[in-house]
Amino acid sequence: MTELNPREQPGRVDIPIVWVEVEDTEILFANQFLVQFNQQEILLTIGQITPPVILGPLEQQVQQAERLSYIPVKTVGRFGLTRDRLEELIGVLQTTARNFDARDGGAP
Repeated sequence: MTELNPREQPGRVDIPIVWVEVEDTEILFANQFLVQFNQQEILLTIGQITPPVILGPLEQQVQQAERLSYIPVKTVGRFGLTRDRLEELIGVLQTTARNFDARDGGAP
């Protein structure tokens, strides 16, 4: 849970923020990340790339690969962040990575 008034500013009311219907949201695989800057915001685009299916003997695989002009990235989502929110996201990701590594003694 997050608080809207984390610094307990005078005259402000604390209202809890609760994530709702999280379980109903589709989980999308992401393996590509693009970051851009636009004035005061950071634009984060998250995508998904699926390797092309290339089959057959090595010679045929090379020919199939040479015919490809590009491999598309499907955009999963685009997000605009302020610098402060970027720092918050970095902190959350670092904490998550540490917790992931520490679980079960770091066993994969």
